Amino acid sequence: MASKESKMDELESKTLEQNGRNFKKEEMQLEDVNDNNNESIEVEMVVPPDGGWGWVIVAASFLCNLFVDGIIFSFGVFLNDITEAFNVSHASVALVGSLQTGFYLMAGPFVSALANRYGFRLVAILGSVLSCIAFVFSYFSASIEFLYVSYGVLGGIGVGLIYVPAVITTGFYFERWRALATGIAVCGSGIGAFLLAPISDLLIKSYGWRGALLFQAGMLLNCAIFGAMFRPLKPTRIKIKPTQENAVIEAKSTLIGKGVSTASLHCVQPNRNGFFGTNNNTEYPTAAQLIGSSPNIVNASKSLHSLHKIHVQPRNLERKLNTSEKRLSAPIYPDLDVDYEDNKSIEEENNLLGGDMDRLNGKIPTIRRHTISGRRLRADSDCSQKSLRTCNRRNTTSKDPQRPFYRDDIFYGGSLNRLAHYKSQLSSVGYHMSVTRLPTATDVEEEKSGTCYLCPESVRRILTTMLDLSLLKSPSFLILAISGGLTMMGFYTPFIYLPDRAKMAGIEASSAMFLVSVVGIGNTIGRVACGLAGSIPGVDALVVNNIFISIGGLLTMLSGLSLSEGYQFFYAVCFGLSISVFASLRSILVVDLLGLEKLTNAFGLLLLFQGVAAAVGAPLAGAFKDATGSYDASFYLSGSLIFLSAAICYPLKRINQWEKRRNENKGSDDSIKS
Repeated sequence: MASKESKMDELESKTLEQNGRNFKKEEMQLEDVNDNNNESIEVEMVVPPDGGWGWVIVAASFLCNLFVDGIIFSFGVFLNDITEAFNVSHASVALVGSLQTGFYLMAGPFVSALANRYGFRLVAILGSVLSCIAFVFSYFSASIEFLYVSYGVLGGIGVGLIYVPAVITTGFYFERWRALATGIAVCGSGIGAFLLAPISDLLIKSYGWRGALLFQAGMLLNCAIFGAMFRPLKPTRIKIKPTQENAVIEAKSTLIGKGVSTASLHCVQPNRNGFFGTNNNTEYPTAAQLIGSSPNIVNASKSLHSLHKIHVQPRNLERKLNTSEKRLSAPIYPDLDVDYEDNKSIEEENNLLGGDMDRLNGKIPTIRRHTISGRRLRADSDCSQKSLRTCNRRNTTSKDPQRPFYRDDIFYGGSLNRLAHYKSQLSSVGYHMSVTRLPTATDVEEEKSGTCYLCPESVRRILTTMLDLSLLKSPSFLILAISGGLTMMGFYTPFIYLPDRAKMAGIEASSAMFLVSVVGIGNTIGRVACGLAGSIPGVDALVVNNIFISIGGLLTMLSGLSLSEGYQFFYAVCFGLSISVFASLRSILVVDLLGLEKLTNAFGLLLLFQGVAAAVGAPLAGAFKDATGSYDASFYLSGSLIFLSAAICYPLKRINQWEKRRNENKGSDDSIKS
């Protein structure tokens, strides 16, 4: 044994002089053998930094919402001027703003698909430019029909391209503080209504309604600057290696049989293709599912969670001197390798906070493969660092595309602590691997080729997911979708007609104009309160939604009880407070009723329902006003629709429980038959 030890020491002491630096020749050879026999599976995951540049994202999103929703909510101040300019009815002018609102919502699924392929930044900048051009065209409008196309359709699509990235990218940057960050960002809507209504009124008085449109075009063009701040997150590369000597061969054959690369995880297209030639995103496996599908591969969830509690001490690895043994002994713990050098560059790129990097680095041990003894490579040795980087690059593959909308929770705006799935995880990385669906090999090849595709798979896959009509078979979702449509039919009536009704009642124009601003302030306060309440796991979001939407509907029906200035401002505050729950709790309701996996599908269909309803609601209320000569019927209609939207949700919990029992019984029957 002593002779063997002396021979090994002699072997290690032999060095090769190259470029003025000493390299251990035998060590490099053993590293090559080790690399060839210990292939690893690499998974690139985007883990939110919970701070850093994320707060810049919050500020940029806040300003985007301020301009976009502020312009939409303040359209009512243009009502009388455009009516007089084209000598048309109030309903005809209201249709201009309603078309913009409708297309702003209906464009959501298509904007999401584009953002999945081209990123939040590019889509937001495109929307800013398009909406600016649409408003400039509206300046030259010679008829109300021209405004329908320029301001309504083109302007709606343009602001939709801004809105979706602004809302979604905030949650993409945050995990622990997601509810707070999203709440701050969407408060820009209420502040926008508060500021833009009086500003637009002042611009109309100074420059006319056409000149005011030009100023609004400039405001929307500023969103290109804010959109440019939506810097994409760099992924963290995680290497998961087998724990047994023969695991690599078995794992490799298992994954190849599924069409998966052993260097980075891809998946194959499921057999059933949807309308766009792809499948619903939930039919693709998550990274955790695919890694854990083979018993010989480290189970992703287990290893990622348990590694937080493991403190690995440096230890000597036994040398295998037998000529038939071509690799070092396996480490005691499975190796989840998060390269420190890579993470340092990621930290700089994402501007992560120190505590956030501890989640990835400090608490997740890294077992270095490039050693043949217990002695650690010297950190201050340039030769050692160069050798390590060279070995790391040897098996490095090109980066997989990062698709934000392949995440099941991308539309979730509440606190993740409300999710049972999140609370069951002991690791941030483990959670993100369990909610991130994998790209297919075709998707990756389209990204690497650089070829311009008319409709790439990453776009078609999200369209298939968000427009999957099979969800309409769910009674719970159908009730939720109809409820959302009814709410949106009555939602914009107060914003558009409240100032004009106040003027007709004798309230001064300067005071009447501030009614929309007061609604905006109430909406802001309500969103903050709902955000705080929604972050509490015990709060029943459905009960809160039903109560406050019902109050908003009843108050709208009774808003004409007195047309005094004090009562109208009281109604404006209460309406803004009560209706704020609609936007704040919608994603939480979907997850509570349908589950996290169906959130993206549900959100896409909900946007379509709400968009169609919003395009119809305000013109219908305007038609009632033109027919009766009074706004009483318009506000009765609006309030009734809002109250009805809440009333049909009262039995929703019981219906949802019945639906779950039915699905469980159906699943058990199917398993028995099979």
